[in-house]
Amino acid sequence: MLCYSGRFQRESEPDVFITFEGIEGAGKTLQIALSEAHLKKRGIPCLTTREPGGTDFGMALRPILLGTDGCRREPVCELLLYLADRYQHLKEVIEPALERNVVVLSDRYQDATRAYQGAARGIAETKVENLRSLVGITEPDKTILLDLDPEEGLPRALERNEACPAAGAEGRFEAEDLSFHRRVREAYLKLAARYPERIHVVDASGTPDAVFSRIAPLIDAWTSAARLL
Repeated sequence: MLCYSGRFQRESEPDVFITFEGIEGAGKTLQIALSEAHLKKRGIPCLTTREPGGTDFGMALRPILLGTDGCRREPVCELLLYLADRYQHLKEVIEPALERNVVVLSDRYQDATRAYQGAARGIAETKVENLRSLVGITEPDKTILLDLDPEEGLPRALERNEACPAAGAEGRFEAEDLSFHRRVREAYLKLAARYPERIHVVDASGTPDAVFSRIAPLIDAWTSAARLL
C-alpha cells in the first residue's frame, strides 16, 4: 500500500489547508463560497483558490486542460500539466497564505489527480505518486469529499454549462461518458476509506443549505483547533 505523506511543517502549526473534492456537479464551488463566508463571519482569515487557475500560470493552463477544442492530450501529458500547475499554486499561493496564518480553501488538489488522471484515465497509482513525490507536492490538512451519484451530478454540471458559456467552454470532463465519472467517484471513495482521518465524505445531495449544514461542523472543528492570529 502506498503511503501519501509529505505535509510541510513549520515551527508552529497555525495553518489549516482544506481541499474540496468531488465529481462534476457535486457543488464544490458553491460550498467553498459558503465556507468562506462562514469563516469570515467568525473572524477567521481565509483564502479561497482553485485548480487549475489559482495563479496566472494556472489561468494560462486552464483552457488547455479544460477546453473543449478537441485537441488530443495524452493522459501522462495531462498529468504533468496538472502537477506543474499544482506546484506553482503551492509555492505562489498556498504556502505563503499558510505562513500568514490564513486558512486556505482549495477547489481541487492532489486527490483530483489521483481520481481523474489516475483511476479514470488509467495511469498507474505508482506513477502518479512517484511523480507527486518527485515534484514535491504536499498533502492538505483536511479534505471534504462531496459525494454524489454521477447520474445526479453530471446533469447538474451540464445544465450549469448550458447556462454559462464560459463554463461550457471548459466542459472537457463533463463531455466524458457516465462510466468515466463512475470511476472517478469510486476512486474518491476508495481514497476516503484509506485515509479517513484526512478525507471526510459529505453527502452532496439536497439543497445547498442542507449540504452546508453537514460541512459547517467540520470546518468549525478544524479551524477552532488551529492557533490562528
